[in-house]
Amino acid sequence: MRKVYKLYSPVFIAGLFLLLIMASCSKDHSNPPPTPTIKPLATLGLYEVDSSIYKRIFIPISGLGTSSISTYYLVFDTGSSGLTIDANGILPASMITSAGINVPGDSVVVNGITVTNQTAVVSFGNKVSQTSEYGNVAYATVKIGDVNGSITTGRIPIFLYYKIVDENGAKQAPHSQDVFGVGPGTSFASSVISSPLSYFKTTNGLLNGFKLSQLVNSEFTFNGNYVKNLLQIGLLPEDVNPSNGFIMHQLTFFSQGGYSPDIPSTITYNGNTVAATILFDTGTPAISIIENNNAPNTEATLPAGTNITITTSNGFKYNYTTSSSDNITDVAKPTFTGDPRTIFSINFFTENEFIMDYQGHEIGLKND
Repeated sequence: MRKVYKLYSPVFIAGLFLLLIMASCSKDHSNPPPTPTIKPLATLGLYEVDSSIYKRIFIPISGLGTSSISTYYLVFDTGSSGLTIDANGILPASMITSAGINVPGDSVVVNGITVTNQTAVVSFGNKVSQTSEYGNVAYATVKIGDVNGSITTGRIPIFLYYKIVDENGAKQAPHSQDVFGVGPGTSFASSVISSPLSYFKTTNGLLNGFKLSQLVNSEFTFNGNYVKNLLQIGLLPEDVNPSNGFIMHQLTFFSQGGYSPDIPSTITYNGNTVAATILFDTGTPAISIIENNNAPNTEATLPAGTNITITTSNGFKYNYTTSSSDNITDVAKPTFTGDPRTIFSINFFTENEFIMDYQGHEIGLKND
């Protein structure tokens, strides 16, 4: 096809060039495009359960892999890392034996769940009172939440156990110790397993972590209450800003277990001052334990009416008073319990807010 060329006069070209310059100069640079609003990935509710003295918070799991499963309620635990759940009702019964989970070869895929032949034992508690789970490392997508709201992870490592026993070797009921561990380190089952919440990818300034709002004391009931908006997944920049009231604590890294949730602190009670590393633990349902090297070689409950003050290394301060049915606190020698950490129970979370920043490796505490 023959090309056709059009000729334009110099005057026309000059006029067109002037129009282009005027159009360029007329752009309004005083109103740049708005910055996208940063939002959490999800804000979910938790179930608050109380059996007179013992308090628990549970998070529902309503999907695992591609299988249709019952909704299971897992202990929301700031004192451990990784999701551990009973294989009963999740894997075919033919795969679960008294000796373990039957995995032919290196791994097997069942309903979107990859079960490996890597076995482990996960223990909770101390040498005075302890439960142990026996099972296998697995990989699956996890639907966190239920009809009240949910979010689904990518394919993440979890721990499927086939039996659970107490410190005396007595077998416990299936699903009696399903745990949703949100601590900053790695699981005792495997160094590849971490908090399910730590695997979410964040962008646009959202930080990898979560915020646990103050638990509502009046909502703890025997049958359990769903309490909205307790768990924010993903941290906003303002959440970790000091002006927001949270006091942040940098965590220490260890070659075994990764970042530790324990915070250096000082505890005072009954004229005693104790240097301690403290674990603030939603998974401890009732009794806080102050570890004191000068305590008798036993575990004793402080009298009702005892005032206890906690001061962390970064200046967070909290005090409470024990009673016969709430804020129960024991004192023990570490050689007796086998655990050098002081552990404050779920009662702490009924008066304070809590942040876990996986990205910055920090824990934030705030009085309410």
